[in-house]
Amino acid sequence: MSKFKKQKDSSVPAVNTASLPDIVFMLLFFFMVVTVMREDNLLIENRLPVADQIEKLDKKNPISYVYAGKPAKGYEKFGTEARLQLNDKFAEITEIQAFINAERAALREELVPYLTVSLKVDRDANMGIVGDIKQELRKANALKINYTTGTGSAMDN
Repeated sequence: MSKFKKQKDSSVPAVNTASLPDIVFMLLFFFMVVTVMREDNLLIENRLPVADQIEKLDKKNPISYVYAGKPAKGYEKFGTEARLQLNDKFAEITEIQAFINAERAALREELVPYLTVSLKVDRDANMGIVGDIKQELRKANALKINYTTGTGSAMDN
């Protein structure tokens, strides 16, 4: 028998970190799949009118959104009449051409002819603002226009 025995180290063994990158990438992919990107912060009331004969717009083509309606709660300082919202800020009717040109500049060249402008107008908004928006879109040569509505009976408007 040996007289000298090695004492075993009684400390805790190191944590194995070999699978840590796998776990991190798995979490990354999970959050990439389940995260919904926000579109715009609405500064206006946007109760859409309803219609019974609607078609779904395919997301293959680029879409720019133009919102119109009364300012929402917290934004009453901008008045009580219908206002225009482009992206995340209030805008004037004369700014539509610059907005459309900026949207076109952000697109790839082959997608520019397919740009669709989607109007999301509150059901209580005056039709005068819609006519003004359409006139400015004509000046900007943005002739593909879509009216966004909810599904339901048109008699409910």
